[in-house]
Order: sequence, then C-alpha cells, then structure tokens
Amino acid sequence: MMPKLLVCGRGGSGKSTLVALLAQCLGEEGKVLVVDADESNLGLGTMLRLQPPEKTLMDYLGGKPAVREKLMAALRGSGDEKVQMFAEKTTIDDLPPECMYGNGQVAWVRIGKIEHVMEGCACPMGALARSFLNNLIVGKDEWVLVDTEAGVEHFGRGVLEGVDAVLLVAEPSHESVVLVDKAISLCREAGKRHAVVLNKVVEEAEPVLKKMLAERGVEASGVLPYSPAISWANLWGEPLEGGLMGSEINALVGKIKGLVGLI
Repeated sequence: MMPKLLVCGRGGSGKSTLVALLAQCLGEEGKVLVVDADESNLGLGTMLRLQPPEKTLMDYLGGKPAVREKLMAALRGSGDEKVQMFAEKTTIDDLPPECMYGNGQVAWVRIGKIEHVMEGCACPMGALARSFLNNLIVGKDEWVLVDTEAGVEHFGRGVLEGVDAVLLVAEPSHESVVLVDKAISLCREAGKRHAVVLNKVVEEAEPVLKKMLAERGVEASGVLPYSPAISWANLWGEPLEGGLMGSEINALVGKIKGLVGLI
C-alpha cells in the first residue's frame, strides 16, 4: 500500500502550503487525495485550484449532531472516542462523489467545518477524521496527504492512528521549535515514523534554526526557503503554481519515500 501522511505544526508554519506543493509534485506520479482535517482552514482549495466539494464528510453522515451522538455512544460504551463511521477497507474510489472534488490527479475531501456560533467543540470532527483514516485503504500509486489544525490536538484525538508517517513543519520561531519537539515525542509514543521540514527560512536563520533543533536531537529532512512568490499568492488568494520550490520539494519527496520504505 502507498502511504498516508499527516502534516502538522504551529499556526502559520505553512502546513497547507506544504500540502499543496507536495500534492502538485506527487500528482505527477500518481493520484493524490488531500484530506482537509482542519475545521477552520478555508484557503486550502484555493492553493490547490480546486472547488469545495458539495458536502463535507460530516454533512454526508448527517451533520454534526449525528456524528456527535455516535461519538457520545462510543464514550458511554467503551470510554473511547473510536467510532466506526466508514466501512473497513474503504478506498478512494468508494468515496461519495458529492464529498470529493478533483482536477486531474489531485482530489480533495473535507472532514468538516465550524459553520455557526455556539455549535460546540470540534471533537466530532476529530473522531470522524480518526475513523476515516483508519479505514481508508490506499492503492498503488496513490498518496494521501492530511492537513491538520494548528498544534497537537489531533495527537490527543488519535487522528494519527491511521497514517503511516508524520511531517512536522517548523518555521523560524522558538514556539515552532518547541512544538515540533513535543510533537516528535508524541510520534515516538505512538510508534509513528516522522520527519521535520523547515519552512519560510531566510538564509541567515537556517543555521540558527538547525542548531536549536540539534540541541533537541532533531535533524531536518528538508528546508524550504522563504518565497516572495508564495507569500504574494497567499496574500491575494491565488493558487500555488506548479514548479514553485521545485528542486526543494523533489528532494523532500525523495526523503519521504525513504521514510515510508518506498525506496
């Protein structure tokens, strides 16, 4: 089976940007499913040049109240948030067409979004993402990239349970380094392979950032320099054009393939 990769980091580190750039690169080799597991992210589709699917997976399953009830039933029964919401061995081709939008080799599915005030926490969305990824089977020449919310809550919700590896994104800030250090310890606790990607790095900051990570026993697998073109595209809400960070992304893909045992 091909891998499912979870991308995480602090807010503003560039998780969605990395997911979009990886999707473009990997889409040249096979099919890519981008899973939007961030309940508040609204810009991923623009980066990918994809229209929002007609429904989120939560909408398809009856909305937040229906998913919340299944979650509460699981908590009352087993005391765990693990719920069975999808058939075992669900493939990408099994996904309802109204929940997925694709353009060429790249497709996009959204777990759920916060739509109204006072609607409560995002716990049902975390449980839904966990169930979906646990049951999703990825075929030959298919990749799954999971864009998560900022921070480490998805670790606590068990969302990483069904993925093969975790990409940790760090931008030049002390908070980002501390968060990556914490996330690595959680990856080790869960027995998940992981790699660190430095993003938005200006030349003078790279050795400092690497030194800060090295003091924590961490080595970066890839470095993406600060890109004015990407910053302007994100400012104006424009898609990320193919070829941006081409050599750096290709090198990172090689490291990822080694991480998950494809080379």
